Amino acid sequence: MRDAYHEELDSIGDGLVEMARLVGSAIGRATTALLDADLNVAESVIAADEKVDEIQRDLENRAIALLARQQPVATDLRIVVTSLRMSADLERSGDLARHVAKLARLRFPESAVPRDLHSTILEMGQLAQRLVAKAGEVIISKDVDDALQLEADDDRMDELHRTLFQHLLDDRWKHGIETAVDVTLVGRYYERFADHAVSVAKRVVYLVTGEHADEIAPVSPPVAEGA
Repeated sequence: MRDAYHEELDSIGDGLVEMARLVGSAIGRATTALLDADLNVAESVIAADEKVDEIQRDLENRAIALLARQQPVATDLRIVVTSLRMSADLERSGDLARHVAKLARLRFPESAVPRDLHSTILEMGQLAQRLVAKAGEVIISKDVDDALQLEADDDRMDELHRTLFQHLLDDRWKHGIETAVDVTLVGRYYERFADHAVSVAKRVVYLVTGEHADEIAPVSPPVAEGA
């Protein structure tokens, strides 16, 4: 009976990894749709988000059933509750990828992003994909150090987000108000996507240690001999 219970816990983890894989693919394809004004890719991202929602609903139902049937305590309870929260983060990530794709569809056949910002948006999309892929790896490995590193990796996304605003506030901005709104939204979508990846990693830290990531002191670098 307990073996079946732990197999179910493992399968919930597998579902989370699959969600991370799907939303990573979604944000990558949404970025392509946005920059290339590719309507077919945009539509595919929008349609595929339903699969992420299905997995999230299934995980939620299974987690609630486990709580009702097994009444887990201590570590097992932490796994179930934390998994529910991670699935919510990943589902929201899928929604954000869908928002990017919807903006691409809205502005078709033009690109919503001016050519001079393509490289910045491309880097944001690639970084978002790497961050959620790393979050998926952390779900599997339960490596606390890697999970804590994800927040530092997210600093680059914040820098890119600030770069967008520097362009928007520049007196030389020549793309109009509508495009400024589009770029503002896009920047926010990527920044929030990255935040959800970091949130997943932080939840893994809590799952493993029972402590919140913000409460764990960073490891100091070793002091060289003779210093």
